[in-house]
Amino acid sequence: MSESVEVGRRIRLPNGAGRPIQVFINGTQQAEGADYSIHGREIVFSRSLVKEKVSGGRWIAMTLGLFGSYGKNESVDVHFQRGGKTQVISDAEILPD
Repeated sequence: MSESVEVGRRIRLPNGAGRPIQVFINGTQQAEGADYSIHGREIVFSRSLVKEKVSGGRWIAMTLGLFGSYGKNESVDVHFQRGGKTQVISDAEILPD
């Protein structure tokens, strides 16, 4: 059995990350001010992000290819400038509130 749980609203930017910063949730670009704000080295979302929590039995069944997982699982990607180059964090770690 799987369930979706709220895991937090914050992502930490690496040292030296600069603007422009683009943020995507599951491939959909988010708007600064409406969907998130930047406070120091953290991106703070206006709502909690959700990850799927999968039980051991379901994980084994998925590994064996018996069935998939269909819960809500949000992935955050961040594009930023550092050292004159665009860099990307894929599936950024979501920090608890």
